[in-house]
Amino acid sequence: MGDAEIIPIGTRGQPGRGTGKRPSAAARGLAPKSGAPARKAPAADKPAAKKPAAEKQPDADQPVIATAPADDTPVLPTVAAAPARTAERGTSPLAGIPAGDWLAAFQHASKELFGDQWEPQLARFLAFLRRRLTGDYAVDEYGFDAEVTERFFMAALRPLAQKWFRIEVRGVENIPAEGGALVVSNHSGTIPVDGLMTMVSIHDHTGRHLRPLGADLVFRLPVVGSLARKGGATLACNEDAERMLSDGKLVGVWPEGFKGIGKPFSDRYKLQRFGRGGFVSAALRTGVPIIPLSVVGAEEIYPLVGNIPSLARLLGVPYIPITPLFPWLGPLGLVPLPSKWLLEFGEPIRTDEYDAGAAEDPMLVFNVTDQVRETIQHTLYSLLRERESVFR
Repeated sequence: MGDAEIIPIGTRGQPGRGTGKRPSAAARGLAPKSGAPARKAPAADKPAAKKPAAEKQPDADQPVIATAPADDTPVLPTVAAAPARTAERGTSPLAGIPAGDWLAAFQHASKELFGDQWEPQLARFLAFLRRRLTGDYAVDEYGFDAEVTERFFMAALRPLAQKWFRIEVRGVENIPAEGGALVVSNHSGTIPVDGLMTMVSIHDHTGRHLRPLGADLVFRLPVVGSLARKGGATLACNEDAERMLSDGKLVGVWPEGFKGIGKPFSDRYKLQRFGRGGFVSAALRTGVPIIPLSVVGAEEIYPLVGNIPSLARLLGVPYIPITPLFPWLGPLGLVPLPSKWLLEFGEPIRTDEYDAGAAEDPMLVFNVTDQVRETIQHTLYSLLRERESVFR
């Protein structure tokens, strides 16, 4: 081992390397090239020039940190409080508006939105909220809420009746001002909008609430059933109809049912079968007049051109309508067409002149039912001849 040649690491066994006499390739690569300026040290490596004491002023926003003295005595760092800002901050433009100006602006905006009578309207609305929160309101045995119906349902339906369908009402004097009466109308429109328009029209012209008799499907729907009860509707059965008529209510019935609103557009204004005449039996038992109503214009709001019976059976509904706009335009296809409506109430058909057992006579019930149906059908034909256009 004493005669062995020692080769330094990194010399690749070449003679003269690793002895310090000849630099390695790596060392030569680090050396500056000939003619190139030497690399300058970074500015951070240079000692900072001392500034006069007068120039060393701390920034107003930065904390001042105390440093150790020159004698190397350890001192804990402390943060000095930053000097308070003397510049005035910007204030909100609304901070200086007096309360009187706010009140005047609120009153002006209220008059623009609700008219000069905005204060009584606001007081009535607040009183309505108080009654609702305290439970101080009345609902009859059928679930009818007169206050909600007038303030919300009628208020929501009225613009549709007056501005969109432009309903013209005739023969409103045939509706009795008080006491029980049965309004019998044709049914159309794919969706029973005609019933809602009849309710708001009667209320606006007579001040009375029409109590419609609805199919059981209406009351099985989660939200629609509850709203229908609050609006005055009840199940279409003879027991409820007779009770309301005996109590002096104005009751509405549409004997065609789903056959009327679901008939194709080609059969428009052709009355379907009026059932078994149950409404006539209820009127005969209570002795109230029957008022025939003919509605023109509802057939054109959703022209029914097709149906999907298999899907209707799957969903448990009478039909799935196909119109020129639905379902092709999606939710936009549910917007009704703005047809011109005519409502004409015919002369009352009296039932108080019949004997007490007249309701049990099937032939009499059939004859009265047919009389009501023929009256409505002839009036529909007269209104159609009179109407100039569907939309005006």
